[in-house]
Amino acid sequence: MNELQAILEAFSESQHNAETLYLATVVNVRGSTYRQPGARMLMTEAGRTVGTISGGCLEKDVFEHTRISMPDGQTIVVTYDTTADEDIVWGFGLGCNGVVQVLIERLDDNPLNPVALIKQCFCNQQLGIIATVFGVEGKVNIQVGARLMLNPEGRVTTDIKESYLTDFLIKDAQIALQTQHSSVNKYQLISGSVDVFIEVIHPLTRLIIFGAGHDAVPTAQFAKALGWHVTIVDCRASEATRERFSIADEVILTRREIVHKQIAVDTRTIAVVMTHNYLDDLEILKMLMRSSARYLGFLGPKHRTERLLQDLRAEGVDYTTEQLQRLHGPVGIDIGADTSEAIALSIIAEIQAVLSNRRGGFLKDRSLPIHQRNEVKETQLVISNS
Repeated sequence: MNELQAILEAFSESQHNAETLYLATVVNVRGSTYRQPGARMLMTEAGRTVGTISGGCLEKDVFEHTRISMPDGQTIVVTYDTTADEDIVWGFGLGCNGVVQVLIERLDDNPLNPVALIKQCFCNQQLGIIATVFGVEGKVNIQVGARLMLNPEGRVTTDIKESYLTDFLIKDAQIALQTQHSSVNKYQLISGSVDVFIEVIHPLTRLIIFGAGHDAVPTAQFAKALGWHVTIVDCRASEATRERFSIADEVILTRREIVHKQIAVDTRTIAVVMTHNYLDDLEILKMLMRSSARYLGFLGPKHRTERLLQDLRAEGVDYTTEQLQRLHGPVGIDIGADTSEAIALSIIAEIQAVLSNRRGGFLKDRSLPIHQRNEVKETQLVISNS
């Protein structure tokens, strides 16, 4: 279960208990910080917290703000500057040399509840957009915490009444939906400015594991630990597979001749093939190479994958250079893995690297920041509110 899943579960539980809930969200960072924009922490009035917004340094102080800084429930933004000497005085001792801005809001039952949209995106396996105002300067009739949402069906919901701003927000939300990158935008008005965090809500990573051997078990376990949606496809159709993979979200018992009729693959699908059966692999590869799956991993030596491709070509199945680039065979990164657990670790690590557009090397050899700042970009648009 990942952090957002845990927050959704805690939110649902607290609703049944009629507890007052608060949500803290990192909306902007500068410099080096432990968490990035979009990190969240759910808090109950009793002091229970789920999720983190730092390395454990800010959570207690953020909770205190729900008690002393929000008597009327109004949304606030707290800025933590860990580049200043006062950091030592405050006692946070973050040592990250960065600035973190955290939006704290009381969660009410309304259409602009961000947790509700996150749940919808997870359930529908679709992208959504949350645009949240976290900074207001000058004489602007917009409140901190004002929001515009673009749900998976494309419907816009907002409590921002100024059409001159919502028009731009809708446009930028649609751009974010296309690029799948969050951003921080500053909208410069004649009478002031508004800072907005436009966040892309991604559905759970969908992993399909073809094969139900013992080496597939740790692969599924690692994926579930990351909060991914895991489907097991067993072409041997063994009923014992359901029990062995009880942690999986879905188990499909099938045969290679009909597997293509039972599996839905799209651009967000991650597929790993580890059936240990050549003919099964051949039929699965034929289906996956024609699909739009983002990642295809095949267990086994390189010459085996090459033979599979040759046999497909002999059957008249053509594949492009782009399709071959999505194919990873042998699957996994080179960590010297020789046990099921280590192999699973290398497989999941490679998938995570691909999802993050990284090469999977040593961080000590990386010259760029660990977290790419172009994922949260600042833009300025001059618009008139006359």
